[in-house]
Amino acid sequence: MDVGALETLRVVRAQGGVTAAAAVLHLTPSAVSQQLAALGRTMGVPVTERVGRGVRLTPAGDALADAAVDVGVAVERARAACQAFLSRPVGLVRVSAFQSAAQLLLPGLLTRVAQDDGISLHCSDEDVAQDDFAALTDRVDIVIAHRPDDEGAWAATGRGLRVVPLLREPLDVAVPVDHPLARRGEVRPGDLVDQDWIAVREGFPVATVLAAVTARSDSSPRIVHRINDFHVVEALVAAGHGISLLPRYTGGSHPGVRLLRLSGVRAGRRIDALLRPDHAERLVVRTVLDELVALAADIDRD
Repeated sequence: MDVGALETLRVVRAQGGVTAAAAVLHLTPSAVSQQLAALGRTMGVPVTERVGRGVRLTPAGDALADAAVDVGVAVERARAACQAFLSRPVGLVRVSAFQSAAQLLLPGLLTRVAQDDGISLHCSDEDVAQDDFAALTDRVDIVIAHRPDDEGAWAATGRGLRVVPLLREPLDVAVPVDHPLARRGEVRPGDLVDQDWIAVREGFPVATVLAAVTARSDSSPRIVHRINDFHVVEALVAAGHGISLLPRYTGGSHPGVRLLRLSGVRAGRRIDALLRPDHAERLVVRTVLDELVALAADIDRD
């Protein structure tokens, strides 16, 4: 059985199609299709089927993709068993984070990892809708993602996603310094009725938290702008164009903005590291992950 073809099948399922999988695997769609067809011949049963202009996995293909996760873990575990005899872990690790987490975590992570000259760290910022974070793990070793406070486990955990909790970050209400509420130390949802809100786009965790906060006051948020860049949000808030929810650890740097704590409602987000289980077996990835967890713990204590 071709281990590479099993990986291709797993990525096709994770990415939702041949074209997206080909981009991740750096192959042509034709090459991906050929690998899937050859895999089906080897197994004696089709692993994909046509659906309109695309393909989906058959029940047999879905079962095989589940098994492919275990195969990938076993292969990386075997490599790690040999790498354990090296004097230090060596290799490239790719890390991505949504923008505010990148600001919070990546500088410290790079500083920590720089102490080990055997590890090369490549960082990128990836701010995607919550449902799209899991798919990033096919091309990034460690994906730093966020989800609303009260939401359960990531949907893809049943298909082999490894989730490592990092920290919880509270969300505060950002108002202009001359706003009537600015002198208060904290506010309740009922104080925020009839305010103009600057929100992130739908599908992003902070939007879900905003909906929960305003629901506590039996009102719907009056959203006047949707901006995902918190630096732009702060500039708009400071100029009096609305109020917003901002992360406590990285928000409030603009001199014209005041952050107010929310009482009467639990408003925050969970920041997690997402990894493919086979990537998580690599010694060099585990080393970087350990540094990331330690860094997050330091921030949480502070």
